[in-house]
This record gives sequence, C-alpha cells and structure tokens, in this order.
Amino acid sequence: CDHYHRYREDVALLRDLGCDAYRLSISWPRVIPSGSGAVNEAGLAFYDRLVDELLKNGIQPFVTLYHWDLPQALQEGGGWSSPETVAAFGRYADLVARRLGDRVRNWMTLNEPEVVAYAGHWVGVHAPGMRDFKTAVHVSHHLLLAHRAAAAAIRAAQGDARVGIALNLSPCDPASDAAADAQAAARMDGYLNRWFLDPLFGRGYPKDMLELYQPYFDRGGELDRYEGALDFLGVNYYARRIVRAGGGPLRADRVDPEGAEHTAIGWEVHPASFRKLLVRVHRDYAPRDMYVTENGAAYDDVIVNDRVEDPARVAFLTRHFDAAAAAIADGVPLRGYFIWTLMDNFEWAHGTSKRFGIVHTDYATQRRRVKSSGDWYRRLIAAHREARTTESPTVPRAVRT
Repeated sequence: CDHYHRYREDVALLRDLGCDAYRLSISWPRVIPSGSGAVNEAGLAFYDRLVDELLKNGIQPFVTLYHWDLPQALQEGGGWSSPETVAAFGRYADLVARRLGDRVRNWMTLNEPEVVAYAGHWVGVHAPGMRDFKTAVHVSHHLLLAHRAAAAAIRAAQGDARVGIALNLSPCDPASDAAADAQAAARMDGYLNRWFLDPLFGRGYPKDMLELYQPYFDRGGELDRYEGALDFLGVNYYARRIVRAGGGPLRADRVDPEGAEHTAIGWEVHPASFRKLLVRVHRDYAPRDMYVTENGAAYDDVIVNDRVEDPARVAFLTRHFDAAAAAIADGVPLRGYFIWTLMDNFEWAHGTSKRFGIVHTDYATQRRRVKSSGDWYRRLIAAHREARTTESPTVPRAVRT
C-alpha cells in the first residue's frame, strides 16, 4: 500500500470515514534492523510522524509491537525458538515505548501468537516455514514470555500505559454428538484458546494441555505464578472451528460444514459464533476491557464504472456488528471494534490475491477507492455518533489496517 509515503492520505481517509481510533503496528526490522543494537532513526521518525498525524485528526493510535516481521538476524540466531529473541523483544518494546509513550497510551505486545508459533513452525505456511510441532510449542511459550517482558518494559517507560495483546480466538465445536468428537473439540480449544488465555489471566497453562504436550514441552512451570495483568484483551475473530477426532499431535481434525456460507478466502461465515466467543471470554476470564482487534472478510472485488460494490462484505460486517451489539447487551465490556481492514494490502501467504479492505487499493497506481462497504461504514459511524448523544452506546467504532 506504500503507507510509508502515503500515510497522510490514509489518515485523511480514516478521518473522512469518521474513525476515532486506528490500530497500527510497528515494524521491528524498520526500527532495529538487526533486532538488537543499532537503531534506525529514520524508522522511528516515521512513527513519530504517523502518530502525530493521527492525533492531529482526532484519531487515537492503538499500537501493536509485533505483527509477524522478525529481524532476519534474529531468525538466523534461532528466531522465536531462542531465548535471546525474547530478551531482544523486551529491549525493543522499551525503546518504542519511550519514544512514543508521551502520545500513545494503548499498546498491544503481540498479534496472534498462535499463528506465529504454529503457522510458522508446525504447518509451515508462514515464515520461517518450519514443520516441527515441538519447536512450535516452545515458540508459543517464548511468545508469552516476550509478552511478559514487553508489558513490563512498556509500563516502566510509561506509567499510565494500557497494555493488551491481540489473540486469534474461535469457538471449537464438535462435529457430532460422539464423545470422541467432543474430546477432540476440547483439545482444539486448549490448543487455540486456553493455551494463551489461561496463563495471561494468572492460571498457568491448562493441565490437560500440559499432559497432551508432555512429549514436546516440559517448561510449563515458568508461567505458574505469572499474572498477565492485562488492561484489555484484543480478540481477532474470523470463523469458528468444527472438530472431529483425528490424527496429529492434537488427535483432532477440522471439518468444513456442508452447505455453509464462505468468504473468498474459504472461511465460514458464522456471526453467531462471534457473539458466543465474546460472551464466553467475558464469562470465563473477565477481562477489564475487550476490543475486537480484527474482524472482516475477503471477497473478489470488481471495479465497475470506477466503483467497487461489495454487498457481501456489507452483509458480513452488518451481521457481525449485530453479534457484537448483542454481546454488549449480554454484559461484555466491549470498548472498540477494529475492522480488518482499512485498505486492501499484503495478506501474508495469500499475497495480494485476497482483498479485505473497505478501501480498494490499485496496486499498480496506489490509488485508493472507498468501496460501498466504506460508505456503509461511514453512515454507521455517523448514526452511532448521533445515537450516543441521546442514549447508551451500542458498538464502538474503529478501523484497522
């Protein structure tokens, strides 16, 4: 998206949509190219300019320190499987918090540690492309240690900081009434949800998962006395998981329900599970505040008469906003909702083939076009702002790229 050079244009888009918050990520290699040591002042200065531009336009920055771009030198030294990367991340967090902390209050240490650990080190579809479950489990542990180090650094640098994390979470439903499928769904829930939530909320690792992981992992006690003390929890939700008894380390396989609605990336559309997830997290963990830090959909957008009409995305967002409003009515302390994503961009293993944005990016020219979903979002924000002047708020507004 060439956001580095076009950030003023992109902030103006946010302002014109009516957004009052923006979730952005810091590129660790841009700030400390080798991961540790020499600092790239030009990289830090970019984030100074971006934060200042957001604040000038009445938009609060929510900053994520790690959204998957690891300095290559650290990867060559073992990457997230090395304790040195954990220590380096704490130093990086300290540097950024001291530089931006006078203007940024809301911080997320990591984005989707489950994806970093397992898509990168077990399934192998993300960097570094490894396929070793034992390594992946140890990486997941090091990521939680890195969160702990970064959270401490941020709070030391900025006394009134609010520190959270963004986790990709999903309900895990059994494919049938069979006991074996119910047990497989519980293991999938432990792998995806409880393995991260439990230690972040002071419970240590779940005992059933430590037992399952015995052949791969024996360091569970290192987080036994850790209290995550999250000021807020970020929830990234795209789809539920339906699970049956199967193979592999989890002895579980995912099932795609027959006849289900899907987005262009192949993910099931199931907003009822979104509400279910938000309510479950609130009930079981009681975070102080919650934010939807990612939710959105990829569709095959087409430009016709210089416009992108994307009714499927509008329908997706409408139903998920309704689910979030229902969760708020159920008592969930949901304080914000960041759509994935503001603009079409590079979608990791999918490259630029999948478009999630409510703003179309012409990759050849870098022209931005607000899609019909963006127009819908602008109207939603305006209506919500008007309603807040006369009654209790329903769904907060925000957008993410």
